[in-house]
Amino acid sequence: MIKMICAAVFAALSIFATALTAMAQDVTLTSRDSAVELSGTLLGFDGEFYRIETDYGELTVDGSGVLCAGPACPNLQDFVAELQISGAPTLGAVVMPALIETFAQKNGYTALREDGQEAQHFTYVLKRDEDGKTAARFYFRIGNTDEGFADLLADEADVVMSLREIRPDERARARESGLGDMTEANRSRVLALDAIVPVVSSSNPVRGISPLNLAKVLAGRITNWEEIGGPDVPIDLHLPGGGSGLAQAVVDQVLKPANLRTVSDTVIRHDTPDTLASAVAQDTFALGLTSYADRGTTQALMLTGSCGFSMQASRRTIKTEDYPLTAPMFLYFPARRLPRIAREFLAFTREPAAQIVIRRSGFVDQTPEEIPVEEQGNRFANAIAQAGAEITLEELQRMTATLTPMARLSTSFRFEAGSIRLDAQSRSNVQQLARALEVGQYDARRLLFVGFSDGNGPAQSNRNIALRRAEAVRRAVSEAAVAANLERVELEVDAFGEAMPMACDDSAWGRQANRRVEVWVR
Repeated sequence: MIKMICAAVFAALSIFATALTAMAQDVTLTSRDSAVELSGTLLGFDGEFYRIETDYGELTVDGSGVLCAGPACPNLQDFVAELQISGAPTLGAVVMPALIETFAQKNGYTALREDGQEAQHFTYVLKRDEDGKTAARFYFRIGNTDEGFADLLADEADVVMSLREIRPDERARARESGLGDMTEANRSRVLALDAIVPVVSSSNPVRGISPLNLAKVLAGRITNWEEIGGPDVPIDLHLPGGGSGLAQAVVDQVLKPANLRTVSDTVIRHDTPDTLASAVAQDTFALGLTSYADRGTTQALMLTGSCGFSMQASRRTIKTEDYPLTAPMFLYFPARRLPRIAREFLAFTREPAAQIVIRRSGFVDQTPEEIPVEEQGNRFANAIAQAGAEITLEELQRMTATLTPMARLSTSFRFEAGSIRLDAQSRSNVQQLARALEVGQYDARRLLFVGFSDGNGPAQSNRNIALRRAEAVRRAVSEAAVAANLERVELEVDAFGEAMPMACDDSAWGRQANRRVEVWVR
């Protein structure tokens, strides 16, 4: 009966396909037994699968089971994979080219760069060392994050380089266009880490600023250095261009948590990070916001709090997300198969060799580091100094006894504001830690997922919430590590609630920094 139904379906498809052939479509795919024909416009071929637009919608067809006829059919013997990459210049100018060149060298290719007619367009051609034939072309279109997502939605890009998370309206349009949920683990990836840093000239006497005052400066509510501990001189404010992902991340991470929406109309915008850093370095009374990697010769200000905490942007504080204005750098790709060599390249970006390239490029890599207790004395001192009436000596002693024999991993987990959903960097960290478990990196060791909270509310309730979050992270990592033998490693949870704050609880930034799950290892 099933065979009869399939035969009828095949026959119906054949009738429709025969009618479509008369319309002179680009390709016709015929099954090897000639039972089925599909005609349509060829959207792509990845060396294994055809992607065609037909009257039935967009279809993906296994190339091993069909024969292709028509002017758009690819050359199967000398197939050249193509990948369209669009978006932020910060990634496209340095990191991605360096990664492609290293990938080529490790995998038997020679990478040749060909510059286009426009300065921001170039192509990397990968030729096989064994025969000199072209294996792939990676096309780059460097603009900004907005343009990258626009190209993706217009089906003119396979990979978007972004300095911010995809926005809700972009996510909705991508889903409507059949590109899938762009926030899923296999649709987005944190490639490298950076941070938003306030910078001044080395001749400026101010060395720190609170996140709230920084937001007020951006919004034009504070316009004189005297209001933030400096001389009685107007502040010259410098920002990246409005269309850049970094400028949009500034709005999301600095202005919105302070319930502010618009940037001062006196701001000086810069098309490139180099010009911004140069302008601030030469102006004693300038204040700029740029990325950690692009701060140049400027002086980065510490972020301060009313309770005495301060945090300086550094490679370690960015990697752990202890610095509150961390800015992950993303790659986004749609829900369709990419050519094999493109998939191999994306897999390579997670490897240790790629992390070294990222670090040498001036950005913060994601390689987990073990931080000994001896290097965290300030955190334990702060825990004692800031302990409220509800944090007992017994609890502080229990925390010290539990953590002192262990080392903290730089891999931390934080949650989106007002949500139990992990933030973008933490979702990437889940996958990273899961892969480490799969390859046995922590076999015969103990991993302790430790939950911490902010200080709002009763201490016991906060500890319970922190414990549930630690368990949620442990479960997420375990479920992602599908190929791991979890009997070889101890995965445990604990929580100390508000006992070890990273920042003051009097601001949204501080509370966000304090709500976290750390991983400790022994």
